[in-house]
Amino acid sequence: MSNRIKFAAFGMAAFTLGTQGFAQEAPNASTVIASVNGHEITLGHMILLRDDLPDQYKQYPDDILFQALFNQAVEQTLLAETVDGEPSARVKYSIENTERDLRSGLAVERIFDEQVTDQDVQAAYQSTYLDADLGLEYNASHILVETEDAAISLLQELQAGQDFAEAAQEHSTGPSGPNGGSLGWFVRGSMVPAFDETVATMDVGELSEPVQTQFGWHLIKLNETRPVEAPAYDLVSEELIEQIGTAALTVVIDDLKAKADIVRIAPEDFDVSLLGDLSLIED
Repeated sequence: MSNRIKFAAFGMAAFTLGTQGFAQEAPNASTVIASVNGHEITLGHMILLRDDLPDQYKQYPDDILFQALFNQAVEQTLLAETVDGEPSARVKYSIENTERDLRSGLAVERIFDEQVTDQDVQAAYQSTYLDADLGLEYNASHILVETEDAAISLLQELQAGQDFAEAAQEHSTGPSGPNGGSLGWFVRGSMVPAFDETVATMDVGELSEPVQTQFGWHLIKLNETRPVEAPAYDLVSEELIEQIGTAALTVVIDDLKAKADIVRIAPEDFDVSLLGDLSLIED
């Protein structure tokens, strides 16, 4: 059952329960909020229930969330008591998968905390952006027409002195036509390949030969170039942390694999279609 469904199903009914002196002077994760037939519901349980909610439910005031999540925990506890014996295979494997996921997640957090320092991130920013050649930005204009003949005819007029912006306003079928064909500033990879490659070979002020793309035929004028500026540190620091941490994590995992005793079934001896057979984990 999804958390959204659980929240709707368990969150609204009110309970009248006996109260006991569970409160502690310094609440922590083990602080007991309630006891249901001897099963404790702790603050830690409640915190994780809230954290697992969809974002739209987290917007509710804390007092409403507390009551709803408390009711959910109580009802789940009562319902769980009605299931006798050992957990079903599905529950057993789900619990084991969840524990494995949580433990590995804690290991990843530890590796990131231990091996990704502020100095590492600053150094990566320096080498990746400040010391690197980030290439050029281009400022260009173009005229887009439907046929090569039309493009050649316009090129001859432009070479004879026709104003580019006026020609774009009169003849271009592209959305930039009314603006004199101006495309503003862009970097390599922003335009379709043929257009992009042509611009990269041009000199400032140069007019291109007709260039064909899926949109038609282009006449391109390169107006200006400038070096790409490095992004602000705050905009890329999280990305750099992820890169550094992932590299460190790869080293750790490779080392663990090299030292581990891993035995697996031969691929040819396993029917991979069994992965979709839920009946195998149903009691």
